Amino acid sequence: MTGEVAVLGVGMHPWGKWGRGFVEYGVTAARTALADAGIDWRDIGSIVGADTVRGGYPGYVAGATFAKALGWQGARVASVYAACASGAQALNTARAQILAGLADVVLVVGADAAPKGFFRPAGGDRPDDPDWLRFRVLGATNPTYFGLYARRRMALYADTLEDFAQVKVKNAALGALNPHARYRKKVTAEEVAGSAVVADPLRLLDICATSDGGAAVVLSSMDFARRHGAAGPVRIRAVSTVTPSYPNTVLDLPDIATDSAAAVRPADGTFRASIARAAYEEAGIGPEDLSLAEVYDLSTALELQWYEDLGLCGEGEAVKLLREGATSLGGRIPVNVSGGLASFGEAVPAQAIAQVCELTWQLRGSAGDRQVAGARVGITANQGLFGHGSSVVAVR
Repeated sequence: MTGEVAVLGVGMHPWGKWGRGFVEYGVTAARTALADAGIDWRDIGSIVGADTVRGGYPGYVAGATFAKALGWQGARVASVYAACASGAQALNTARAQILAGLADVVLVVGADAAPKGFFRPAGGDRPDDPDWLRFRVLGATNPTYFGLYARRRMALYADTLEDFAQVKVKNAALGALNPHARYRKKVTAEEVAGSAVVADPLRLLDICATSDGGAAVVLSSMDFARRHGAAGPVRIRAVSTVTPSYPNTVLDLPDIATDSAAAVRPADGTFRASIARAAYEEAGIGPEDLSLAEVYDLSTALELQWYEDLGLCGEGEAVKLLREGATSLGGRIPVNVSGGLASFGEAVPAQAIAQVCELTWQLRGSAGDRQVAGARVGITANQGLFGHGSSVVAVR
């Protein structure tokens, strides 16, 4: 199919709080991906880095930072920042270079060294920055927004705290099977309920941590893959990086107000739903074709929202899907078989790349105890601050 690129190799640095620099995590992931692909670093034609604003100046030029750490060899370089969507933007940049004929094989790397506690804006006074403003004007940290989203689901669809807890129980059980996960321990619903309230109604175990980690992917043209001897590789069929449509009437990070719909009819569906819709349209598939999904579960309630935004069920039906076991391993459409952010925590520029690593292992049939039987098509979904969509469709 035109527009496809091959995933030759994937690699990760385990998530945790390691106390070292992001470059070390990224280089480890990159070397693992290169080894997985059977490619020498000197044969890479381009490297694309997903930036971290917490890494000082080297984090803002991650592509060149990783290229230098791996050893200057003349490759093209690009650096991409799109908050939580940085990894998908980096993958899309790499894919565009391959399809344009600028490079046969490209290395994509993202890594982060996270602060203690929740993420906050970069330092300095920036009154024109909505991310800075929502902290200073509203005191609206990320968990505050997650709590508001949870309340919205409770008000609209009668979701309960017990439903949210079951998302954590599901993901923790799967994360316990993943050697790259930070948290590898099963959790009970009672433990979720007994954890401290962070942003009512969400408890500590409803909300993802901030983590250190790294992920990397080696992409190539299909012709290069064949010459390289990669028979039937996993393929990237679509990458969605869409922005919202005006008016955007559902409050989204980091905004503190929605667009007005007084004079303009809202778009059909929300921004989050449009992210997946664009990926489906480009890939020529629908939600009924999926074998699994990896979604950005910043909170337990937000995972439920993704079920609906991906079209896995109708509006307000996410809890029904969860209760039926459809999104568990062995269910109709397993979601976050990696363990999700519930088990990893956020390493922002690495996360969308890590999702593609998981799809690759699943589609190869090499995911071990968390393998989805017969996996053929997978999708990822997350979104970044300031209207950055992020969704990747991979097939085998």
